Order: sequence, then structure tokens, then C-alpha cells
Amino acid sequence: MSDSPVIEPSSDAASDAASVCRGIQRLFARNDVWLMPEMPLRNGRRADLMGLDPKGRIVIVEVKVARGDLLGDGKWPDYLDFCDRFYWGLPPHLDRGVLDNDDYRPDCCGIVVADGYDGEIVRPAPLHPLAAARRKTEVERLARAAMRRATVTGDPHCAPWGNSE
Repeated sequence: MSDSPVIEPSSDAASDAASVCRGIQRLFARNDVWLMPEMPLRNGRRADLMGLDPKGRIVIVEVKVARGDLLGDGKWPDYLDFCDRFYWGLPPHLDRGVLDNDDYRPDCCGIVVADGYDGEIVRPAPLHPLAAARRKTEVERLARAAMRRATVTGDPHCAPWGNSE
């Protein structure tokens, strides 16, 4: 992806974020890491992308498409208690230099750069293993959310009961 053209920022941040998510999901899928968008966490936060690697480890990707959003995000450390690996997901045009700052804990955060077609890991996320009980709980939550979404996608009249996720 390093030879691909730079994508100019668009005025539609939601479509930019969707494109970045799609590129990240394609990259990770090729590596047998399956991600689900918009996964609620038990602390009230919502992970932009959350999924599992081939060894059952939990991955979270926080997507930022604007510098102001990246600089103003003080909630991202709340995700670290719910994953074994944490990545920032950014479009190619966004300056990622700030992520080398100690405030963004480069010792525990990877970086993925992506557009609507593909992505590239420019800094791998170090492994910070969750406690086994926490991982089991989160894997079960992911599995149930994925099954619920698949069921409702296949049958829109099959309304979920209880908690939405």
C-alpha cells in the first residue's frame, strides 16, 4: 500500500471512516483476523472494530479520520481492558506522528493505515494478554453479537429480545 496514491480528505467523515474500516477488515481477513464493526463494550464504550485472531486473542481498532478527532480522543485507554492488541486505524492522508507521543502509549498501540480498498500495518500492536476469565467473557460476547447480527441480517423480522449487544 505504500505505493498507492494518497487519498484526499473528504468532507464526509462517516464515509471516510467506513472506507478505512473496510480496508482494515480486508487486510485483517487475509490474515485470518475477523473483525466486527461497532461492538459495544461493558464499560459503555463502543469499539469501532473488534474481533479475534487465529489464536482467540481479541483485537480492537479505533478508527480516526480527522486530526481533531484523534487529538481530542481521551477515552481510548478505556478500550485496553477489553483487548489483547489495540490498533489505531487511520486513512493515508492523516498525519500519524502524534501517535509516537507518550500520551498515545506507542508501547501498547499499533497503527494501521487503510483506505477503502486495503490496509497496511505500519506499527504492529504488541501483545498485552487479557486475563483468561476476561478473554472468555469477551469472546462469548463477540460470538453472541455476531450470531445475533447474522440472524437479523438473514431475517429482518427476527427482532432480538433482551440486550441489543
